[in-house]
Amino acid sequence: MVALLSPPQAPFELACASEVFGTVPPDSPARYGFSVCAERPGPLPTTAGYAIHVDSGLEALQEADTVVVAARNPPGAPVAPAVADALRAAHRRGARIAAICTGAFVLAQAGLLDGRRATTHWRRAAHLASAFPRVQVDPDVLFVDHGDVATSAGTGAGIDLCLHLVRTDHGAAYADRVARVMVLPPHREGNQRQYAARPAPPRPAPHRADASLAPLLEWAEARIDGRVTVGRLAEYAGVSGRTLARRFTEQLGTSPGRWLLARRLDAARALLEETDLPVEAVAARVGLASAVNLRRRFRARFGTTPGAYRRAFGRAR
Repeated sequence: MVALLSPPQAPFELACASEVFGTVPPDSPARYGFSVCAERPGPLPTTAGYAIHVDSGLEALQEADTVVVAARNPPGAPVAPAVADALRAAHRRGARIAAICTGAFVLAQAGLLDGRRATTHWRRAAHLASAFPRVQVDPDVLFVDHGDVATSAGTGAGIDLCLHLVRTDHGAAYADRVARVMVLPPHREGNQRQYAARPAPPRPAPHRADASLAPLLEWAEARIDGRVTVGRLAEYAGVSGRTLARRFTEQLGTSPGRWLLARRLDAARALLEETDLPVEAVAARVGLASAVNLRRRFRARFGTTPGAYRRAFGRAR
């Protein structure tokens, strides 16, 4: 795992990658080696006013399994041919290339986003779309992952993308342990909106009409075993089904039903990784009723079966 830096480097975007990939949960072996590189080794200025020392040059990309481009300042600054060539070479040999925030501009200049959907910070999305018309810019989502190339929106969305990559590599349970060490809430899906609409002032009734969905989501997460339905979500929130759907769309960019299904499938992944429960029992525990339903939903979401997922990420591995 190598982060490619460029001057002046934004410290937060670099920290997103270093924290997620450098964090080792208790009682778990280290899963990643993390290092940084730049076109020119040595002191590298940052946007915070201090310099960081970079030991490695572009040769570090020749052996990296994943390359993280941690933002670009200013976004439209020309990328040196040597940097673009090194990124293309890493991609050709099978390395995964991920950009945080305005790092998408670097990938676009290297031609890695041509004909593909991508995202960046919402304030820079129009700039990216006009400068690179062959890129399908989606300004609303948190991140886009094509498997070999991924991009994220700004600031916190970089953490969302990095945790998503950890889930892809090592499963949901391990990624959740990393998030817990970082004191982060349950993860956000890539298709959630980059920013929420301004909430209305909450009413004083208990559990009711709080414009923020956070208390409702926390309540539902603790009851993912089937006791929660979309109707119960609306009842607990003290709103109509239509109002609940509107708030989910505004704040999460998805519907209550889709959010609930995603949480059930995440819970199923954790059980498949950490227990030996039969698939039928896993389905019952997460509220999906039957093994047949779980297999159908699991394949549609993850492109594999619960059994194959367990063989890949289960504790027996």
